[in-house]
Amino acid sequence: MLGRVELEVRHLRALCAIADTGSVHKAARQLGMTQPSLTTQLRRIEKAVGGQLFSRERTGSRPTPLGRSVLCRARPLVAEMSALVREARAAASGVGGAHLRIGSTGSPAVPGWLRRLRARLPETDTTIHMDVSAHTLLRMVAADQLDAIFVHEVEGSPLRIPDGVELHVLVEREPQFVAVAANHPAAARSVLNLEDLAQERWMVDPSADGDWTGLRRVFAEAGIDPRIVHGDNLAAADLVAAGEVVAACQPTSQSRPGRVVRPLLGDPLAVRLLLATRAAAPGSAPVIGSDALLSDLEAAYREVAWASDAYRHWFQRHDDDNHATPLPFTVVA
Repeated sequence: MLGRVELEVRHLRALCAIADTGSVHKAARQLGMTQPSLTTQLRRIEKAVGGQLFSRERTGSRPTPLGRSVLCRARPLVAEMSALVREARAAASGVGGAHLRIGSTGSPAVPGWLRRLRARLPETDTTIHMDVSAHTLLRMVAADQLDAIFVHEVEGSPLRIPDGVELHVLVEREPQFVAVAANHPAAARSVLNLEDLAQERWMVDPSADGDWTGLRRVFAEAGIDPRIVHGDNLAAADLVAAGEVVAACQPTSQSRPGRVVRPLLGDPLAVRLLLATRAAAPGSAPVIGSDALLSDLEAAYREVAWASDAYRHWFQRHDDDNHATPLPFTVVA
């Protein structure tokens, strides 16, 4: 019984849905149930575990420290149960075939990566698992729940790599840009100075491994102490456009109505982009090798990097300056 702190998979799936969508309302819609029913279920789960799992904020529902701890254990269980059900149904229907399970912390390059993998392996069932936590995805690779993941490692905040996981570097140092409202006074400039944004409210996602630590380090080195708002990327996009916050973002992010993306002077904030795969067991043959996975990911990354005006101009400036940072593709005029 739930009252004896025995949670069923459906309860864990509900927690994951709330965390992934950032909203009880959106999670209920995703799960095909009413919001009051999910709210009642969440209260019962919180009563069972003995603490609050989500904090209700103006921008949505955010996992508490206890919630993040529970989610770290819940996600692999939900993924494993989903895989078990999928494989059992395939076996029952007599459907076989190869499977490729990839994951990512999120990037505009992911759709292009998926598209290329499916074109390369048309007979393979290729699935994607998204999670804001690189550490969660790494543990899933180590536990044979995912075959390959595309994650980022914030400069100064190294990831903990489990045994049996191999790393392949896509980009050694990718600069992080900043998103500001299109009507912000700084939006007219091609490159922004961090100090000019010191009085702004910065939105950060504390559940993204290393993101807040890296940004805090950059602020400390610049000698500034800005106001911080906690939120996720979906909330950040709308709040930036409304002029409520500014936010660090990937350089491959596209400007959109009401929001522009600009590099920071000196590129103080950066990440390393990694492909992580499970080390092949002796005598086993993976569906696809790491070289092919990395090749398709690199092609997808080049595509979105060149499509971003801010990133393309950044590359052109740094190529002209003979910058030491390795470029993921050759800059053309």
